[in-house]
Amino acid sequence: MSSFTMYTTPWCGYCRRLKGQLDREGIAYEIVDIERHPEAAQVVEAANNGNQTVPTLVFPDGTALTNPSVAQVKDKVAAPAA
Repeated sequence: MSSFTMYTTPWCGYCRRLKGQLDREGIAYEIVDIERHPEAAQVVEAANNGNQTVPTLVFPDGTALTNPSVAQVKDKVAAPAA
């Protein structure tokens, strides 16, 4: 079961790095390529003041992190649901 959705592009180096770190940590996530799913770009823009900045992670509670460190993701995933 995924903990969050990661919005990404295939050419994003930051995205590839974060995916590798998350995989090593065993953190489950869903990937959405905003170039293949243009409607997903609107989600990214809404979280980033109109910018298509990736990686953008959106969590089930509706919060988002943009280009986070793996430590920030681990903290967010471990935090109790409000």
